[in-house]
Amino acid sequence: MPIEIRELVIKTTINDDAQQAQSGDLGAASEGNNGVDQNTALVNLIVEKVLELIKEKSER
Repeated sequence: MPIEIRELVIKTTINDDAQQAQSGDLGAASEGNNGVDQNTALVNLIVEKVLELIKEKSER
């Protein structure tokens, strides 16, 4: 029986300390770029992690 999700709520808290810690995960993509590119790279990283979590939960 398929399950339909009608609402998905994602809450996040952004801390400067956490952003600095994650900047190491971005690697060479963040070097030499301006703030807009860094923000875009950070958003992409977060989206990838959220999609991985959703995939893991769907496999259970």
